[in-house]
Amino acid sequence: MRSDRGGRESLIDRVGSQLPSPFAGDQEAAWIEVIRKMDEVYADLLRYETDLEEKNAALEEAQAFISSVIESVSDILIVCDRHGSILQVNPAAVRLLGDRTGTLLHRSLTDLVDPADRGRIDALLQAQCPSEISNLEIRFVTERGLSDLYAINGATRCDPAGHRLGAVLTGRPIGELRRAYEALHAAHSELQHAQRQLVEQEKMASLGRLVAGVAHELNNPISFIYGNIHTLDRYRDRMSAYLGAIHRGAEPAEIERLRRDLKIDALLADYGSLIEGTLEGAMRVADVVKNLRRLSFPKSGESLRVDVDRVVRTAVRWAARAKPHHVDFAFDIAPELQILGNEGQFHQIIVNLIDNALDAVRGQAAPRIEIVARRDGDQIVITISDNGAGLPDGLIDKIFEPFFTTKPVGEGTGLGLWISYGIAREHGGTLAAANRSGGGAVFTLMLPAP
Repeated sequence: MRSDRGGRESLIDRVGSQLPSPFAGDQEAAWIEVIRKMDEVYADLLRYETDLEEKNAALEEAQAFISSVIESVSDILIVCDRHGSILQVNPAAVRLLGDRTGTLLHRSLTDLVDPADRGRIDALLQAQCPSEISNLEIRFVTERGLSDLYAINGATRCDPAGHRLGAVLTGRPIGELRRAYEALHAAHSELQHAQRQLVEQEKMASLGRLVAGVAHELNNPISFIYGNIHTLDRYRDRMSAYLGAIHRGAEPAEIERLRRDLKIDALLADYGSLIEGTLEGAMRVADVVKNLRRLSFPKSGESLRVDVDRVVRTAVRWAARAKPHHVDFAFDIAPELQILGNEGQFHQIIVNLIDNALDAVRGQAAPRIEIVARRDGDQIVITISDNGAGLPDGLIDKIFEPFFTTKPVGEGTGLGLWISYGIAREHGGTLAAANRSGGGAVFTLMLPAP
């Protein structure tokens, strides 16, 4: 008889066939059955032993893997029992706490913590909820004194039945990070303070530039009004002398002489233009004040039909009177041309463009400014070109920015083109600048036609 388990020789094979049997019949069969059972038990013991050896090898391999992982972790790892005594630490914790005497295990973790932090570490060690992870920042008492600040994460350790066995703590130093954060926070605070100062300074500078721009915008019409009023005052003296002679019954020859000497006829003929100009100047001041509201209020939305030729020629006359040098103006404006918009704002755009053109041609041998207006589809295209030096290279895209100017200090505020550009956009139009191929600059204003 031979076992079929892996070809192993059974006890019956080894002893049964060589020995003479003292039994006969049923007795021999019973003994053979006993030996067979013993053989099966022996085979099971050998299999169990093999399985146990394989499981032990796997367990040792798993333990080695876990140990290598724990030892390679740079964070500290501390395992405590339910009373807060240390059961296990990793090499990082040993390096921190020191274990020269080998007494680190079974010591109370609370004793190794800064006295100021012991209340919090005790609360963590006694926490009951296994799913709750506590975070705190503490310092340890080491052989070299208090450690750097550590960020600790602690969790309750429980058995499979849910009974609390202790706690597991991991942590890493954050002192350097905290100091870097504090330095960054301080630098950020200083930067914010400096930024606020810069903003305040820029606000004051912007306010100064705005005031200068307003003064610039008001100066032209006020000068114009002042000149007209001064002329009207002189006219008043002459008219008073003339009327006084009439009222006191002077001889006709005397009255006629005064009429010639005082140029009464020319005076009366000039009254109309002086009063008209003064009213225009006053309206211009009112428009400038209204435009100031554009800085904080939206436009009113009022749009009317505006005669392009009349407004352009008036604006040119205004701007030219503020510049003493002679400039040759050339007009090429299509008849009955109209735009749809605000007349005062349209006038302001033209004044600003002409004013810039006058500055551009200053010093030229034959200064010339050309104004051309045409209808192109549903747009009115107005070009104002000069024969000056042209716009500086690379600055054309910046000339419509607020407070940007290429004029000498005190002569330009950098607001005129910015305001003009904004007015054109609000009217649904565009304002662009370019250099002419033959020299000089050209500004193209496009506004909706009625």
